[in-house]
Formats: sequence, C-alpha cells, structure tokens
Amino acid sequence: MQRKILFFLYAICLVISIPAHARSPAPEDAKAFILSPRDGATVASPFVVQFGLSGMAVSPAGEKRANSGHFHLLIDVDTLPPMDQPIPKDEHHLHFGKGQTKTKLQLPPGKHTLQLLLGDYQHIPHDPPVISDKITITVTAPEQGK
Repeated sequence: MQRKILFFLYAICLVISIPAHARSPAPEDAKAFILSPRDGATVASPFVVQFGLSGMAVSPAGEKRANSGHFHLLIDVDTLPPMDQPIPKDEHHLHFGKGQTKTKLQLPPGKHTLQLLLGDYQHIPHDPPVISDKITITVTAPEQGK
C-alpha cells in the first residue's frame, strides 16, 4: 500500500514539473511588426491591417515547420497570454491560421491597441516569443452613404 502511495506521489510530481506545452524555437533576430496602420494613425472603420515578419516564414497552423508560424492579432489586450499555452481565440485574440498576412477590421469608434504575436503550428508562442510592438490607433465612425 505504501509503495502505491509513493508511486502515485511520484507521478503527480512528474506531471506538475512538466510544462503544459513544449515551445517551438525562434531565431533571436525574428521580428513581427504591423506594416499598416502606423502607430498613432486615425482610421475609418472598416480598415485593413497588414502584418510583417522578418527572420522567419509564415506557415499555416497545423504544419510543423522549423522557423515558421502564423499570426495572431491582439486587440485591446493589456496582459499577454501565457507563453506556454495555445493563444486564446476570442474577439481580442484573432487567429490567422491559414497563413494570412492581412485582415480587414471593423472596430467601434475610439482608441484601440493592436499587437501581433506569432504562434507555432499548435498556436503556442515561440521561444523566445515573436511579438510586435503594440500600436495605438484611433478609429472613426464609418462615413455615411458609403
């Protein structure tokens, strides 16, 4: 009986010490960036956001390739998601798992922040994370009659 308890405790210790997900490596010089709009821009909704990446390749989710990943656009996110877990998928964390490098966004008028986070084939941030600078934009109401 005592052996079973010790084995059980040992198994629990192993599970606790193993990270939830292994992270894919990224080159130290890899960079994600937002090509447009520019930081501080005023845009009318809907507007296009263009993504940029250097030092790595863009590949679809589910395809395990070295030095590659796909974009996730973080909208109005104050705290980054955990770096050892898949990036959430909701209205603040948009996934571009087909390898898209741009999107059309419709946001309510006001100030908003945008930031890119590259995810690997499992939507997990790389090690080190490939993340853009956060930009702030001001969205105006769509023009009437268009």
